[in-house]
Amino acid sequence: MATPRLKKIYQEEIVSALKEKFAFKSVMQVPKLTKISVNKGVGDAVADKKLIDIAIEELSTITGQRAVPTYAKNSISNFKLREGMPIGARVTLRGARMYEFLDRLVNVSLPGVRDFQGVSDKSFDGRGNYTLGVKEQIIFPEISIEKVKKISGMDVTFVTTAENDEQCYELLKSFGMPFKNKKTNN
Repeated sequence: MATPRLKKIYQEEIVSALKEKFAFKSVMQVPKLTKISVNKGVGDAVADKKLIDIAIEELSTITGQRAVPTYAKNSISNFKLREGMPIGARVTLRGARMYEFLDRLVNVSLPGVRDFQGVSDKSFDGRGNYTLGVKEQIIFPEISIEKVKKISGMDVTFVTTAENDEQCYELLKSFGMPFKNKKTNN
């Protein structure tokens, strides 16, 4: 299997650029993307169990890797939710699939969103990770609009080895993440 395009760009260009920008002594200190986690909650699954299967199938199609169901940890009587009931789906991408997914997300899916102005630069967690909320699964070209019964969103979390938000921002920006114009007030 050929090396993914973004992995090659990371190794050849991004590592040296980030090493220079943050004055790292070793290339091992340069932040890298370790995994991408895609989660999809299905609140209506309490009433209709087939929705979980649809969510798993959609996530598997989008990411190219089999998704697994997530289960409720607590019982909540107001929502008719019992502990152990399936309430969503998730998939964790690493290695080549992670870079391929990031490439498709940044270059195909996000630019295809109507009235797209860039992704928020406020979704960093303070420890070098970034979470992006996607409102509609139909932005991915792998999903056939005719087959979609209900439009739903998902969360895409980028886990990096960055020590802080600034390093993570620069890493994702160099991968081509279309952030809104960042205001430098920190």
